[in-house]
Parts: sequence; C-alpha cells; structure tokens
Amino acid sequence: MNRGRTSTTTPGKSRFDDIYNRPDPRAYFRRLAPLQYEIPHQAQDAFRRARADRAAAGDTGGPVTVLDLCCSYGINAALLNHDLTLAELYAHYTGPEAQSLTTTELIDLDKEFYASRRREDATPAIGLDAADQAVRYALAVGLLDEGYAENLEQHAPSEQLRRAVAGTGLITVTGGIGYITRRTFEALLECAEIPLWVTAFVLRTVDYEPVISALADFGLATETDPAHAYPQRLFTGSAEQRNAVEQARLLGHDPTGLEAEGRYYTRLYQSRPRAA
Repeated sequence: MNRGRTSTTTPGKSRFDDIYNRPDPRAYFRRLAPLQYEIPHQAQDAFRRARADRAAAGDTGGPVTVLDLCCSYGINAALLNHDLTLAELYAHYTGPEAQSLTTTELIDLDKEFYASRRREDATPAIGLDAADQAVRYALAVGLLDEGYAENLEQHAPSEQLRRAVAGTGLITVTGGIGYITRRTFEALLECAEIPLWVTAFVLRTVDYEPVISALADFGLATETDPAHAYPQRLFTGSAEQRNAVEQARLLGHDPTGLEAEGRYYTRLYQSRPRAA
C-alpha cells in the first residue's frame, strides 16, 4: 500500500521510495512538480461528485465518510474538504516559507493553513497507507479524522480499522492500484456495514479487472468511459515510456496521443451497488 514499494503489476514504473514516507510532504512536491503530477487535481471534482451521489443515496446515517486508499500525506482529503487546488499545494510546499521551517514548525503552519480553508460541506476523512510517517503528518495537520498505517496486502485489518470501515460510505483512490490488489478491497468490503461505493483512478498500464471482479462479488457494478483518459504525470525517461506503451497495448489500449506522447494516463472507474 506504500506506493514507494515495488509492485509486480506495474513493471518498469519508476520508484520514488525516498519521498513517499517522510515526516512531511515537501520532498514529495519538489520531486513530482517537474513531472507535472496532476491526478489529484483530475480527481478533485470526481470525488466531490461521487460523495454527493453517495449522500443522495442515503443509508449513511449522516455525512458521508470517505476512505482514501494509499492516502500518503492526505492530499486527496485536502482537495476534497478544502477550498484549495493542487497548484496551490505545490506552491505552498515548494515555496521559500515552507523550506525554511522544521517539520514541527511546518505542521503548526499547516494546521492553520488547512483550517482556514475548510469547506462547509467537509465530511469525515479516513486515510489508509503503509507509509506511517505520511499518515501521521496528515493526522497532525487535521486532514484526516482517522489514519491507519496498515498493509492489507500482507495483513488483516486491525480492529480499529474494521470499526472505521464499518461506517464508511465511499472509497477513493488515485495512484494506488497496482500496488494494492483485490486483496485490499476484499478485506475492506468484508468490514462494511453500509453500502460502500468505490471511485478509482487507474493507470491504463494496470489491469483493473481482478478488482472489478472482487467488487462484483460484493454486489458492486463497475462502470467506466473507455474514451475518457485523465493525465497522471510525465514519464521519467524513455525507458519508462517504452514500458508504459507496451503495457497499455497488452491491455488492449491504443497509446496514440496518450502514453506515446510522453505521460501516464488513467481511467476513472465508478463502482456502486447494482440497485443504485
């Protein structure tokens, strides 16, 4: 679940182990800015719409609790629950003020930074990631109401996580598919006590069918628009691009105008109960 780890389902993809589990996200934003990493921006409106749809469906007993998989430093929660853009987060964490601070000082700054931008429609946010330091940061600055540093690919969920998932109405994920598999989704859905929807952005180089099959076993039907692709980031070099083009083709996707032009692309998958 820590996206810095090697995955058998994303061969040839560059690793960023050194930035995924720091005490704060400054190195993460500095490293990814030149690569134009933008999938949290692409997901912002989609996640808000999915949350609104989930609320309209009822059965949540209150505001929709959102569980973000591979939550890292809480970026998706920041964009979901605050009047912020991803560009503003890049500016915040790569700017001179943030660079001069200790981690403790940055956390104090970020508590005020996020609190002052909290939306009126903000709802409870839970984060799950094996990167324990990243999760602690997201909790410390108030982006997450609950955070769990657990790897469900290797271990069963803790009792605390089980209780948290029991009341969750929506699962979101942007960059994690390929590092997490159907095992993580099965473990979470087994804990659900109310209908649990899933909104996932998945690289076109990754086979999502095993997850779709697992979700179907729990009564969820998955829809996607194969004609709509969302940019994720630039490739780190020609070797990564060649591999991505090959993987996309192996999965039946045409890389022309997409991976062949120099960056990763994703598809959006919406999984909801068949009755919905």
